[in-house]
Amino acid sequence: MLYIPRMSPRALTRPLSRSLATVASRKPKAEGSIAAIFTSLDANKGADALPERFGQLKREIFRNGIVQSWREVVAELEVVTDKVVAKGSEIIPKISYADIRKGLSPEQVQAVKDVGSVIVSGAVPPEEALAWKASIRSYVEENKPRIKGFPENDVQVFELYNTKAQMAARTHPAILETQRTLLSLWHSEVSPANVSLTSPLSYFDRLRIRNPGDMQFTLGPHVDGGSLERWEDPTFRSFYGRILEGGSNWRLHDPFDAGKRMGSVQDLYHTPNQCSIFRPFQGWTSISETGPGEGTLRLLPFLKLSSAYMLLRPFFRPSASGRLSEWELDLDTTSFPGARIGTTQELNPKTHPHLRLDETMVAVPKVQPGDQVYWHCDVVHAVEAAHQGKSDSSVMYIPAVPLTVENADYLRDQRVCFEKGLPPPDFPGGDGESYNTGRGAVDDIATAEGRRAVGFEPFPTNGEPLFAEANRVLGL
Repeated sequence: MLYIPRMSPRALTRPLSRSLATVASRKPKAEGSIAAIFTSLDANKGADALPERFGQLKREIFRNGIVQSWREVVAELEVVTDKVVAKGSEIIPKISYADIRKGLSPEQVQAVKDVGSVIVSGAVPPEEALAWKASIRSYVEENKPRIKGFPENDVQVFELYNTKAQMAARTHPAILETQRTLLSLWHSEVSPANVSLTSPLSYFDRLRIRNPGDMQFTLGPHVDGGSLERWEDPTFRSFYGRILEGGSNWRLHDPFDAGKRMGSVQDLYHTPNQCSIFRPFQGWTSISETGPGEGTLRLLPFLKLSSAYMLLRPFFRPSASGRLSEWELDLDTTSFPGARIGTTQELNPKTHPHLRLDETMVAVPKVQPGDQVYWHCDVVHAVEAAHQGKSDSSVMYIPAVPLTVENADYLRDQRVCFEKGLPPPDFPGGDGESYNTGRGAVDDIATAEGRRAVGFEPFPTNGEPLFAEANRVLGL
């Protein structure tokens, strides 16, 4: 099969040689915190009017059949939302690490695909996960004057990416095996040679230790990985092509088609916290016992239908009747509800009322230290507004990311930042942990697979051009 790597202009113009393997080319992003990308965390951000080019974009995308699509989606939402309200948190699939090892059943696979999320228990012993949290607390205490995060007056979402605990968790054999299984739920008929769904990479992200009583870390419903980019970038938009074709074609949308998703530009505006790579599943690993009402994650559990609604929403607006079933076309404004330049896609009961978000965003059931939660990159998710529990609600954000040339290109720059103690390329810049003592190092990674996931060890090529190209990009 002919190998044609999809690469960004940055990757195509960069010399690829061992001598440059320790030089990062991405420009650091502005300093800040997680609040930089969420209007719900920044009271100074409002719903600014978009430039006229976005009105023209809507008119260019629109097809007459989209009216039928909208009517079908709205009608189906009435049925599906009722079912979700009735089931609540029980709708989220839960599987054991033993299931991961023996292979998921067709019923388990379908449940994860339909809902778009999953809880995996038993991969990491609780005492090991709690030891990671204790290590993080010691690291924070040792480097207290330099610790940053949100909120500034009582940091609970830490701008920490390079702790020993995070490195241990990201490269844990059971976590990597879990990710390999979940990545295999995706497929790529269009360009199978351009992605290895059995080779998980480590995408560095931050961590959270949320204290009881907190009401500041109130992340509302949102979808990460771009907002306006979903319509604005042609490749990204093509991933939702079936939805935008009109008629009943939205039912043919495949949320797990990696071939159509790769190459999407998710960060057109170089925004801090905006993921720029192909990240099929977001996720976290719990380092505390946490349940509903204790500041945990909330998920919207109908992936395909919510994606169709979100993509069609900009083309319609409320009518004079006020009825949800009687909205009218909106092709003469620049409105893309919940989307702003340089932020994530946010949703709320006012902008996306048919989703009934106040009722259908279900809390993740109680998890134990070491449990993992993953959700598809298009799943609407949020964080409970108040932590009403009696102990901390703590997680390390660890997503599932496969090997592609583009992802290897990012991994290379992330590795450079890690060695210098700097934040990863997609996150707020600055000195980061470069002056901290006791941060993680490559010597802390216990296995060859772990070092490979972080970019310190070459991939066995096995005659596959993708692995050879990735090694070249990494300078290995």
